[in-house]
Parts: sequence; C-alpha cells; structure tokens
Amino acid sequence: MPLTKLQFKPGINRETTSYSNEGGWFDGDKVRFCMGFPEKIGGWVRQSANNFLGICRALHPWVVLSGEKYIGVGTSLKYYINEGGSYQDITPIRIASSAVTFGAGADTLNGAIDASTQSIILNSVTGFPTGGGLIKIGTEQINYAGIASSTLTGCVRGVNGTTAASHLNSASVTCATLTVTDADGHGAVENDFVTFSGAVSLGGVITAAVLNQEYQVTRIINSSILQIEARSVATIQEITTTSGLNPTFVFANTSDSSNGGGSAVGAYQINVGLDTTVQGTGWGAGTWSRGTWGSASDLTVSGATLRIWSHDNFGEDLLINVRNAGIYYWNKSSGLNNPAVLLSGLLNANKTPTIAKQILVSDKDRHIIAFGCDPETDIGTQDPLLIRFSSQESLTDWGATATNTAGDLRIGAGSEIITAVETRQQVLVFTDVSLHAMQFLGPPFTFGINTVSENITTASPLCAVAVNDSVFWMGRKEFYVYAGAVKQLPCTVRDYVFSDFNENQIEKVSAATNTAFSEVWWFYPSESSEENDRYVVFNYEQQIWYYGNLGRTCWIDRGVGELPIAASSDHYLYEQENGFDDGSTAPATALLAHIESSQIDLGDGNQFAFLSRIIPDITFRDSTTTTPAVTFTLGVRNFPGGKYLHTDATAVGKTSSTPVEQFTKEIRTRLRGRSFNLKIENTGIETAWRLGTPRVEVRPDGRR
Repeated sequence: MPLTKLQFKPGINRETTSYSNEGGWFDGDKVRFCMGFPEKIGGWVRQSANNFLGICRALHPWVVLSGEKYIGVGTSLKYYINEGGSYQDITPIRIASSAVTFGAGADTLNGAIDASTQSIILNSVTGFPTGGGLIKIGTEQINYAGIASSTLTGCVRGVNGTTAASHLNSASVTCATLTVTDADGHGAVENDFVTFSGAVSLGGVITAAVLNQEYQVTRIINSSILQIEARSVATIQEITTTSGLNPTFVFANTSDSSNGGGSAVGAYQINVGLDTTVQGTGWGAGTWSRGTWGSASDLTVSGATLRIWSHDNFGEDLLINVRNAGIYYWNKSSGLNNPAVLLSGLLNANKTPTIAKQILVSDKDRHIIAFGCDPETDIGTQDPLLIRFSSQESLTDWGATATNTAGDLRIGAGSEIITAVETRQQVLVFTDVSLHAMQFLGPPFTFGINTVSENITTASPLCAVAVNDSVFWMGRKEFYVYAGAVKQLPCTVRDYVFSDFNENQIEKVSAATNTAFSEVWWFYPSESSEENDRYVVFNYEQQIWYYGNLGRTCWIDRGVGELPIAASSDHYLYEQENGFDDGSTAPATALLAHIESSQIDLGDGNQFAFLSRIIPDITFRDSTTTTPAVTFTLGVRNFPGGKYLHTDATAVGKTSSTPVEQFTKEIRTRLRGRSFNLKIENTGIETAWRLGTPRVEVRPDGRR
C-alpha cells in the first residue's frame, strides 16, 4: 500500500476550525518552527541562586568601562543592579528623618490558655503595638490583630511553622513587633523599606545592632507611627527567598524599656508600587465623557497603577524613572552600595523634570528625553502628553535657552503617552490612540515630531519592541508593525489569544525579541491568571505565529550576555535557550513540549481511512540524554465535531548515532475513521527534537 507524506504548513492556525485547517498545525506548546518544521524550544536555568524582592517588570543590561557586566532590575518593591548574579540595592531614598524613637512590649499571661484560645489576657499591655503584632509564648508564635483593655484579640495560633499549645498562668509573653514613632512624619506605606542608624539598645535583646539595619514596614498606624518586626542581624539580600523575606525574629523582653536614644535616623526608600493593576470603575475614573454615566472605565485610577520602571544609560551611569513619578540618577563611580538620587537634586540642576512616564537617552545625539512629564513653567504638575529633552550631553540643563539645545514638544492626539521606543532613525511615541515619530533635526529646533497614525491601540507601556527599523506591538485586540507605515499584522492565533485574556491586567503585557530565531514574543495573563502565564510569538522571518504556556514578566535579548535573560514571578532571573529542561526546579525537570495537527481526510471525508503504520521522520540532534524519545499519537474521528474515537500512542526513540542518527523505523497501528490527526510530544529530560516529514500508510476502507 502506498505511503503518504504528512507535510504541514508552518505555524499554528486557530482562526478556523481544526477540520478546515487541513494540512496545518492546530495546537502546540513550547514549540517553534525552523525552516518550516516544528521543533522544541530551548530550556532555561537560573541565572543565580539569589532572589530579588517584588515582581520584576524592567531589565536593562550594559557594560561599564572597566568591563563589568550589569543588569538593571526594576521590581514592584526595589531597584537592583545585578552583577555576577548578586543583587545590589540602589533604590532611591525618599526622605531621611532624625526624629525616630522605638517602643517594645513584653509581659506575662493573666490566666492559663489552651491551644485554641483566640483572646489572650495579659497583666499589662504597655508597649505592645495597638495595631496588632507578633508575639511568642514558650516556642509558639502568635499573631494578634488588636488590643481591647488588657486583652490581645484576634489571635492566630501557631504561625511561622510553630505549633499551638497550652500555656500556664504567668508565662512570659514577648513581642517582636516594634512601634516606630517619627515626629517628622514618615510618609510611608505598608511594605515600604526603611534603614535605621544611630539607635542605641532598648536595654535587653533589642540591641543597637538589631535596630540599625533595614526593615520592611508591616503596618501603618498613622502619619507618625508605623510598625516593624525585630529580626536578627542580616542584610536584606541574605534573608530574601523565593517567597519573600524570611527573617529570624527577635522577641523583646521586659528589659527592652528604652526608646533607642535621641539620635536615631530613618532613611526611607521611595514608596513601593503595586504588582497587580487595580482597575478604576465608573464616572470620573477615566477622561471626560468616556462611556456612559456609571459605566466602567478602561483606565486605571490615578495612583493605583502597576509599578513599571524605565531606564537607560548615560555613559556608564544609569538613569531610572518610576512611571508617573520621579527621575533618578545612579553614578557608577559612587559604587554599588549607594542609592540612586533625584536628578533634580544634582548640582546645578536647572528646570529638571521631577515626574515622568518614561525616560530614555537618544543614541544619536545624546539628549535625555522625558515623556509625559512636568513643564519647566510648572514643575511638579504632570502633563501626560508633554515631551521634554535636556541640552545635549547634559544631565542637569533642561531650561530652554537660545544657547542650548533643551526644549519640549507636545502631542496633540490622545489623552496620555503610553510608551516610547527608539529605533535606528527615530523615536516612536505611542499614546492611547495614536503613534508619532520623533526625529532629531538639529539646531535651532533640535527635535521634530510627526503624526504617523491616529487609529491604533496600545496594550501596555511594555508591549512594543524594536527590531532593526521595525517596531512590533500588541494592541487591545490586534497586533501591529511599523516599518515606515503602520500595518495590522495578520494573525492566525488572534482569537485564541484575546478570547482567553485577563483584560484587567493588560498593563502586564511585555514584549521581547529573540533574534537568534527571528522571533518577537509577547507574554500576557490568561483570563484565569493575575500574572503573565502565556506567550504568543510572531516569527518575522517566516511570517508565522505560535504560542504556549510560560510565566515571564519581562525579557531581554542576548547581546551583553550570550543568552536571553528573563524574569519570572518566582523572583528569579533565568537564562533562556539554555539546555532543554525546566530549570526552575532542582534538579531540573522535563520541559514538556507538544504539537498537534489539524484533521486530515480522504476524498473530502466521503471515505473511511484505514491507517496501518506510520514511518517517523525526526531528529534528536543536540539532545544531551543518550536515550531521547518522543511520543507519536495518531487519532481518528468520524465527524469534525466529534471526539477522537481511537488513538494509538507509540514512543519513537533514538536507537543509535553511528554511523548516522538512527531511530524507531516504523509504528504499526490499526485505526479507522473519516479523518485523522498527528500529535508529537515529549516527557523526558535533556531531550531536543525537530520533526521532519513522517509518512503514513493509509488506504480507503469501509466502516468495518
């Protein structure tokens, strides 16, 4: 009986039904196409064993003059510089206060308690924080929610891995939660970070060394009082784990009755940001007349947006910006142990913007450009459509004069600037409804700007990426490319992506390039996820699409490093395209990949097909295991909308590599149906594969 080649069109097509997409691929995960043939993507390994705090949504690599390779890492809680896998915290300091005192509590039980007691009576609650805290009785740790008279209320027993137990009358009750009073006003929010110095011992176990270190704020009581939980002496990096901070708590005793002296200083880092978008609803949340009275807005409430950083190099130094907040400067010569400082606070700063949506440094002419910033005539008041640029080669000269090249431009379309992307020839500026091209003109105007399109959408501040002189981006329900003109990209997986998409978290969409494979990736959250858990890829060389499941919050292409590097919500950086396994576990686990074809029939489905064998064609080239294998599965249906009635799954493995690569020769099967499909998948570790052109022995047949 004749053999029929199974040759499929490259790319995945979900815009039609499986039956009408005959000759194509219908589903896949962690598979790309090389020369039109599907293959498993590369795996990943941790860039280092160290974690960062918060969710990372910004990565920026560069090399300093002395040769060190740095990666800027902007998270919802911190800004780090990663050098050699270690994280150096350069988060800017917001204020330094010298009016800080401390209070601690410790006492004894007034009556015995059992393991289920949720209201604990003390002889005295003096010094115990009124807003709740962490106490210890014996070896048991307990969280309490508040104080009523001499009673700790809302107790949660046996926390932090300890066991709830009974305790006798007069047992010691010690407290790790300290009350910090700042007479100058702290301006902090919950989860902010503050570093104390100059404090002296409280008189017992809360020593000067315990107090004089960095803390994360656990509760805000009012504008002058906050709470922290005392811990043993360690750097924040030393106690940072994949689940956040893991300190060893220090519980005050009755000797801790002092206030830390009169010379304690608190250096407060800038307020932390959100790792989840909080959506605004109703009239007034968006622009005037957007929608009907009482309708939901598709904009977020001001001040409740995702923490997104932008950053760029100024020589070997670094400029960083918190979206809709301050602009900061880190001087490499100041060292990795020193924080970034306000750009407007530098010596001789002149009309420097203090708030912006994004910053970048133009490569061609070395101007610092601030988008959506405050005008020089009204410093501190943000104009979401204003663009300002410094004088050439200057950090601090932003006041426009006849003798410098500083200036500004204002976009007339849209309601706010969403993002800006630099290409070789120009800077593309995206608003919520339009695209503009900003070009260097030279004196006397410095820059000019032209409208390119007024009929686009832009998904997020991170959704656009440049490849040479083209810029690709995701819109609200479509994909675009700009290469001299704006075009919508025909997408064969458009409905699949946007029909299972969490619109409330669209700000998290992150674009990336993987130029080694001519790919543009977008990571996005599916409808059931609050975080990015899926990706869609456009291969601009082959003009095809494919998709899969992978949680990445941002990504940088190879360049400074030999491999792409991506951030995950598990607080690690990963080297992508490294090996063929999932390196998020130790030891690594198999990276499961599969691809499944659409249905194939004989004679437009008028005849039943009998499948008796399949001749595999596959290569396991580059696999590091000696026994790589995949599973070939044939399935048959009688109707396009029916289930697969019968399937036959058989392993196809490498049998030898000498003198040439050899693998399973044939698979015998007995399947009948009006249509059939083919699926290839792997479950083993250290396995790489690329499909060729398998053949199937098929002939017309009756129902029986």
